[in-house]
Amino acid sequence: MAGTSVGRAVDQIRRMLRSQELLPGQPLRQEALAERLGMSRVPIREALKSLEAEGVVRHQPNVGYTVTRLSSDELQQSYLMRAALESTVLRRVPQFSDAQLVDLRELNRSIEAAAEATDVLRMTELDHDFHFVIFRSSRLDLIVDEIERIWTMTEPYRSVHFYDQGARRRLVHEQRMLIDALRKGETATAISIMDAHRNRPALPLPATFGAAIPSAR
Repeated sequence: MAGTSVGRAVDQIRRMLRSQELLPGQPLRQEALAERLGMSRVPIREALKSLEAEGVVRHQPNVGYTVTRLSSDELQQSYLMRAALESTVLRRVPQFSDAQLVDLRELNRSIEAAAEATDVLRMTELDHDFHFVIFRSSRLDLIVDEIERIWTMTEPYRSVHFYDQGARRRLVHEQRMLIDALRKGETATAISIMDAHRNRPALPLPATFGAAIPSAR
């Protein structure tokens, strides 16, 4: 779908969510999105249907689409699911090759550059790529697809964390620790690092978000 007009619309709407151009609870007007993205309403409508299936947007009859606004309980559940699924996947990740480790280090350096430039959109995209290079290596594709759905649904909440300089630097450091654990084949250490990476104190969010994020990542 990525090469189609619908796929491009999905990608652009996701970028608008990552950059917080679209916020949780915000109405999505098809006409406005079509004008903003330079497309007809048809691919926009299909893109919104696709994003609804992922839980990223919600639709109400006679009201239309809105960006999904999660309650505190829903956010807590999303992080519980991530903890369980990501740990399962990490236990199946094979020993990383030198080439794979080089790729992860390059991603980490790019994330560091984006962090120093406070390029939150770029950092969010690269952070996704970093993690899913690891997750996909497990070949547990059904589980990884579900992890990705949860990541996408909670992305507007998680990206807020990247506006904090200390959090950005901590992320880069923890990723390096994770690469080292993967290099050594230390699965338990990798899971422990990922748990610490994910579980941070609650962050205050603007009222429009509907809830405080339960974890930093």
